[in-house]
Amino acid sequence: MTSLIDVIFLLLLFFMLSSTFSKFAEIELSAAGQSQGQSADHPPLFLRLQPETLSLNGQALDFDGLVPALAAETLPDSRRAVLVAMGDDVSSQRLTDLLVLLRGVAGIAPTVLGGSPTVLGSAE
Repeated sequence: MTSLIDVIFLLLLFFMLSSTFSKFAEIELSAAGQSQGQSADHPPLFLRLQPETLSLNGQALDFDGLVPALAAETLPDSRRAVLVAMGDDVSSQRLTDLLVLLRGVAGIAPTVLGGSPTVLGSAE
C-alpha cells in the first residue's frame, strides 16, 4: 500500500509540473445577420489574409501598417464594412492576431468570409 501512494504522488507531481496554465485570449464572434445596405459612395474594404502576406484593396501591407490604412478609410458617421478573405494554409493564430488587431480600430465592421484556417501543428 505504501508503494501505491508513492506512485500516485509521483504521477501527481509529474502532471502538475508538465501542464501549462496559460490564459487564452477570447475573441467575440457573431453570426452574420441582416446588414444595412452600403451606399455606392462607400463600398466595403477588401482585406486578403495569406500565410505570409496581407493586402488591403490589393495593396500589400504588414500588420503595423494596417491600422493607419484602415483609419484613413473609416467614415466619421457610420461603420465601414471590411471583408476578410483567407488564403489557403492560413493558421488559426494568424487569423486571431488579425481579428484582435481589427478589434482596436474604430469605425469598421469586419466580416470573415468562408475558409477554414489551419490549426497550428496539424498541417505538418
